[in-house]
Amino acid sequence: MSSSQIALLGAIAGFTIYLGLPIGRLQNPAPRLRAGLNAVAIGILIFLIWDVLSAAWEPTDAALSDHHWGTAFTGGAVLAAGLALGLAGLVYWDRFIARRKAPALSAGPGAAAASELAARPTRSTAGSLALMIATGIGLHNFAEGLAIGNSAATGEISLAVLLIIGFGLHNATEGFGIVAPLAAEGERPSWGTLALLGLIGGGPTCVGTLVGQHLVNDDLSIAFLGLAAGSILYVVIELLAVARRAALKELTTWMILLGLLLGFATDGVVTAAGV
Repeated sequence: MSSSQIALLGAIAGFTIYLGLPIGRLQNPAPRLRAGLNAVAIGILIFLIWDVLSAAWEPTDAALSDHHWGTAFTGGAVLAAGLALGLAGLVYWDRFIARRKAPALSAGPGAAAASELAARPTRSTAGSLALMIATGIGLHNFAEGLAIGNSAATGEISLAVLLIIGFGLHNATEGFGIVAPLAAEGERPSWGTLALLGLIGGGPTCVGTLVGQHLVNDDLSIAFLGLAAGSILYVVIELLAVARRAALKELTTWMILLGLLLGFATDGVVTAAGV
């Protein structure tokens, strides 16, 4: 199988993310449906954090088992740096953007405090969350593309194909996670917006596949997985705040569990396929 064919299959695996995106076009979903969609997305993303960190830690864990202390230290340091940049970096970036957008408020009687306005969910906030989720998933999918490309580069074509099938199934659920904040806030994105979010989230799989066929580097893969885990964790924290505002604790609990189970189910399909 040629490198261009592997890259094409990698692109297909990435763009299955579009299967879940149309859910964001639901018109005026009921409050309970909004809360449920938000909670399912939280569950999927929590699973994704576990999945990403497991893959990122595996090379370091193997190096520790073999007493390769230098390799283990490097891998651990790269993972820690990626996590810090993905999580704390988004916190400071979000604060920077909020300060730039903060309106000049009068100090007279009845004037709203900036903190009160910031606490209210807005369309721009929901759109920013969706973009952050797409970016975090894109980083994750780039690392998945590296794994596909690396397998092809080392002659393990059957493994590369199985990875493509497995990641394609996985990505179908990730599209739903991207649009959940929009559905939770009642914002109906345009088809163009969905196309862009899908490109950000799924496109890096193809790019990673191309890069991975020419560059086999564990540290690079760990760095992107760490960035992905940190950014997705930040988004989960934000979505939990949305869930708390909905004040539907029982529904939220069960839907988060459903999201987790969906994540494990798709991963189980990959394992059953022999990956």
